Amino acid sequence: MLSRRKLPSLNALRAFETAGRKLSFRAAAEELGVTQGAIAQQVRALEDHLNVTLFQRLPRGLSLTPEGAKYLVNITRAFDILTDSTELLLDQPDSVTISVTPTVAAKLLIPRLGDLHTLLPDINLHTLATEAVSDFDRDQVDIAIRLTTKSFPENLETQLLFRQELVAVASPYFVKNLTLPLKREQLLSMPLLHDAHDQWPKFLNTFTKLSGPIFNQTTLALDAAVSGQGIALACRAFVEADIKSGKLVQVISETKIVEPSYFLVRKKVLHPNDKVDQIWKWCIEYLGTEQD
Repeated sequence: MLSRRKLPSLNALRAFETAGRKLSFRAAAEELGVTQGAIAQQVRALEDHLNVTLFQRLPRGLSLTPEGAKYLVNITRAFDILTDSTELLLDQPDSVTISVTPTVAAKLLIPRLGDLHTLLPDINLHTLATEAVSDFDRDQVDIAIRLTTKSFPENLETQLLFRQELVAVASPYFVKNLTLPLKREQLLSMPLLHDAHDQWPKFLNTFTKLSGPIFNQTTLALDAAVSGQGIALACRAFVEADIKSGKLVQVISETKIVEPSYFLVRKKVLHPNDKVDQIWKWCIEYLGTEQD
């Protein structure tokens, strides 16, 4: 395979492709905004580089040699690909990548994407839903929402979005024969739905081993609660909409605020991107409930 270092210069290829379409150095020069001599020199350098004659110079205009005609087809295709790729890139709206946990994505971000598009139609938001802590440079992430303590490196800008106020919730169907609110003692004998954070022992202030299914994501435990499988414990921010819609009910009046909290995070830069700034401010206004 020919090394890329041995490929002809792009200017020489462009001069050849234009002259090949026009069959005229003069017409090619007019299209590219250079002199006729510059076009002729570039084509001559290309022929010397390839050791192939591409044009027959005629008294009036040019004629492609058989080798030149074959080469022109492929070079024209290559320039068409470059043109199409560039147009596709420029036609795309500016994109911003946000890294969030699956629960933040499912319960907070996705339900608000329609509103986001209405407010910021020129921004294409890419959502990276993962439990792993994203690397801003390696993963090309602009903004992240993470559950963490307020201890950040100096190169990061942060904003508190909301604290973890734990709320116990269940399907109205599941508790239809019970009198609400329940007592803490009642919860100990009921099917409890656990997520990876497993805040039930802290919430109930007990060291007793609690039974019930365990899910690796909070959103799965909440889905199980909605389907009437038991009582889930989650941050109020994730269940507020379902409580308002009647899909879930708060089964015990007590709540508990625990650490860590949910923060908006991004790298500090000398020249902030305007689109990233707009998404940052939108997250604070539409996802956040706290101010530092």
